[in-house]
Amino acid sequence: MQGEVATDRTVLRIGGADRVKFLHGLVTRDVGAPGDGLRYSALLSPQGKYLADFFLLNRGEDILLDVKTDLAQGLARRLMMYRLRANVAIEECGMSVVRGLGDAPEGGFIDPRDVSLGWRGYGMAGGTPGIDWDALRVAACIPETGIELIPDDSYILECGFDRLSGVDHRKGCYVGQEVTARMKHKTELRKGLVSVAIDGAAPVGTEIMAGDKPVGRLFTQSGGRAIAYLRFDRAEGVMQAGDAKVTWKQS
Repeated sequence: MQGEVATDRTVLRIGGADRVKFLHGLVTRDVGAPGDGLRYSALLSPQGKYLADFFLLNRGEDILLDVKTDLAQGLARRLMMYRLRANVAIEECGMSVVRGLGDAPEGGFIDPRDVSLGWRGYGMAGGTPGIDWDALRVAACIPETGIELIPDDSYILECGFDRLSGVDHRKGCYVGQEVTARMKHKTELRKGLVSVAIDGAAPVGTEIMAGDKPVGRLFTQSGGRAIAYLRFDRAEGVMQAGDAKVTWKQS
């Protein structure tokens, strides 16, 4: 089954004898062993805020890191900053990222965030983009880099990384781990990304109001549904986001 080329993605190649240990101490998931498939992970600031999310593929001789192109150079520089004396090499490898729906073809890997997002492959041929990925993301409440996931602002637990298999609370230390663990074990989340019903439309980032009280922000919209960031204790009844009406049914 042919997929489509994701033109907004860049693949970094992580090589060197210390590559696994190096990444393990930095990111929110371990890289896994060769044959384990894709891992979804993130790099956080020391304050526990999101900096970048990406897919990791351990191929044995190296690790591929699939990241949004807008973040690739900054992420590579930050990883190099952490390298110190570790035997690690980081480079853009020019490999294509192909994604599609249905069963994964030979050389493809199931998207670890949600089965509805299909599969991803690297270095294979692909067709012209044509799948409505926003509609799929909204249906499954999957945040996107640079839209719902905002560098130096978002917290990954509020963005659903537990549900998306994007954080391992048992793997040990990584950058931002202390803040993330405290949010997981010592507090109850009061804000976060949720799926809402929407009547009308409004620009991404529009403030959501419940009467005269700010409740959150509206993000990606598709087919009468949207992803919104809400303060749970205020999100009641019919809310307003610009000209759009927003409702949220608590589960």
